[in-house]
Amino acid sequence: MATEPTLVAGARLALTTFTTLPVRAGRIDRPVAGAAMALAPAVGALLGGLLAGVLLLLAAAAPPLLAGGVTVGAAALLTRGLHLDGLADTVDALGSYRSGPAALEIMKKPDVGPFGVVALVVILLVQAAALAELAGRSWPACLAAVVAATAAGRLGVTLACRRGVPAARPDGLGALVAGTVGPVAPAVGAVGVALVAVAAVPGRPWQGPLAVGVAVAVAVALLTHVVRRLGGITGDVLGATVEVVTTLAYLGLALSD
Repeated sequence: MATEPTLVAGARLALTTFTTLPVRAGRIDRPVAGAAMALAPAVGALLGGLLAGVLLLLAAAAPPLLAGGVTVGAAALLTRGLHLDGLADTVDALGSYRSGPAALEIMKKPDVGPFGVVALVVILLVQAAALAELAGRSWPACLAAVVAATAAGRLGVTLACRRGVPAARPDGLGALVAGTVGPVAPAVGAVGVALVAVAAVPGRPWQGPLAVGVAVAVAVALLTHVVRRLGGITGDVLGATVEVVTTLAYLGLALSD
């Protein structure tokens, strides 16, 4: 039986990792993991298109905030809530003021601490409010904004998996994907997301790329801090990166006079 090409297997892995779309997982190894993490922004764009459709349909028949809240719920459903779980675990670990193995042990616990709860509440409220604002724009602008924000969140994962960033543990998702992405994929992903974001804010073509750029810059700073505290990345850190970057991008795209 012929071995599945790395790019095809990477696309499969990206879809099964970042969405609940009914795609069968194929070959899994570090080259495939690298391809999957490089393709993460494209999967984010696909997910963003689905969420924008949900938001626009709901906004036509329901109050904007309700439409935004349901869309946030749909995003959690389409990603199994894994990114939100990673956010809660990562914030709990960082909020403990512990480092290394002690912090990683906190991340393994099944319960959610007070820092994690607050982080989840704030993230979900900001996303819902931002989506409510975006729902009032023309459908092309709304589509561009949601696609750009969700793609930016996954671009954060691509950056987290670039060469030189270690894994915090010798096993798990972090060990599989850490250091697998070269310098080209993040650059191409950043340009692509920025181009989509140009149409997100009518009359302000600069605001979309700026919002994405600021969100990604914050992600790089967060990752630097996490690597210093934990010793590297984990699957939870990747999930937290998705949620933080997506939320910041939504916030920057929703701001208006």
